[in-house]
Amino acid sequence: MNHRLITSRMATDWLGSVVSINCGVMLGIYQGEVSSVDHASQTISLKQPYRNGVRCPVPEVTFSAMDIKELKFLDIQNTVNKTSTEQGCTPETSVISSGHPMPSNKATNATNESSRSSTTQITILRRAQTGSSNSRGATHSTQRRSGVRNGFAGGSVRSKDDECFGEGTDEGLDTDFDFEANLALFDKAAVFSKIDGIRGHKAQHHSTQTEQKPQSYRHDENILERKPVIYRQITVPQHGGKEYCTDSGLVVPSIPYELHKRLLGAAERWGLTVERRLETIGVCSSQMALSLLGGPNRLTPKNVHQRPTVVLLCGPHIQGAQGVSCGRHLANHEVEVILFLPNFVKMQESISSEVSLYSRTSGLQVSSIKELPASPVDLVIHCLDSHENPLMREQSWYQSAADWANRNRAPVLSIDPTTNEGPQAVEAKWALSLGLPLPLAERESRLYLCDVGIPKLVFQEVGISYHSPFGCKFVIPLHPA
Repeated sequence: MNHRLITSRMATDWLGSVVSINCGVMLGIYQGEVSSVDHASQTISLKQPYRNGVRCPVPEVTFSAMDIKELKFLDIQNTVNKTSTEQGCTPETSVISSGHPMPSNKATNATNESSRSSTTQITILRRAQTGSSNSRGATHSTQRRSGVRNGFAGGSVRSKDDECFGEGTDEGLDTDFDFEANLALFDKAAVFSKIDGIRGHKAQHHSTQTEQKPQSYRHDENILERKPVIYRQITVPQHGGKEYCTDSGLVVPSIPYELHKRLLGAAERWGLTVERRLETIGVCSSQMALSLLGGPNRLTPKNVHQRPTVVLLCGPHIQGAQGVSCGRHLANHEVEVILFLPNFVKMQESISSEVSLYSRTSGLQVSSIKELPASPVDLVIHCLDSHENPLMREQSWYQSAADWANRNRAPVLSIDPTTNEGPQAVEAKWALSLGLPLPLAERESRLYLCDVGIPKLVFQEVGISYHSPFGCKFVIPLHPA
């Protein structure tokens, strides 16, 4: 029997079978139903063909043996095995080859076993890998692919992949996966039955574990038992009549000025002197002022030609000394500071020492309203009021400074505002209280609280149960409760 061909009876039996033909990288992989096999011209035809998974526009395609790299039967008829057994012959493993048989005892034995069981589903037919004809075909295929990639038909110039990895790599890498053949080997019913069994076992195991173990937690939950938050952590023996709250909801009660004065006196006895308190207030108030001026967006080395201007209006008292301390720190941060302080015959020692320190900075000091800028400035810091002497508001220098501040139309920050009733001489946009707030009159100012460094036991000494509401900050906003 000629090994190059199958018998005409076998070709007739294989008509109608569904096959997959691999014609290499250039031509692609085809699937379809065998319509004819011509053993004389060594061709096979498929009807209703698909190329690389896409339906071909033509109803039938014919292939030559020289173009076929691999042939798979996806749905072979059982009549092939039956006919071969009746005739006493073994089905050949090469339906179409390039001229020589594939003498493989393993393939023959495997086919015989498949024929005896009559359960053959897939037959894979490959071209022989030995012999001169196969080598000649491989060389021809490689040269043809290389020639096409380099823009001409033929030639010995190899592609970049061949030069890097050697010959014969494209065929294995570019072969498409045969999903239809792989799916034919997949027993869906058995696999899904096994999956359902595993799911049922896991569900039963999970229900048992849930009954035995406590509730689990997510990655963003606290595994420790959380105590309820107490929002009223500060209690005072004398209430000022108003309450405020922080951004986190903590209640901060106000205290009358008499209790506030006792608190500062107790802090002085324990070492928090007036000078130390002035320094703390100066640092915190200047930091708040720098933020109001624009912070890093305004104060940069590239913006020295537009440095902000701040005017401090201070009186001859402890509140005025707090303003001078703030001005000194602002001048140290390259802010244009102008300090207004009238010439007084007698001033407190604290303000005299603060003015002496301020004179060593680049800031200016004036004693007349006429020397203040006529154009609007960036910020005005109001430290004219005194807790001890409210009648100072009736003096001429006070009224002149207040009128200038109202005409300048600059935003105003008031440090340590008083509880004086009636209209305010200077309308402040922001107000900064110290330690605990005073019961301020209803006004449009936004209230802030400054930590002046009073220890907890000092609060306890004057009868205040205190827990710090500041958290990680030294200045926090307060809202009406």
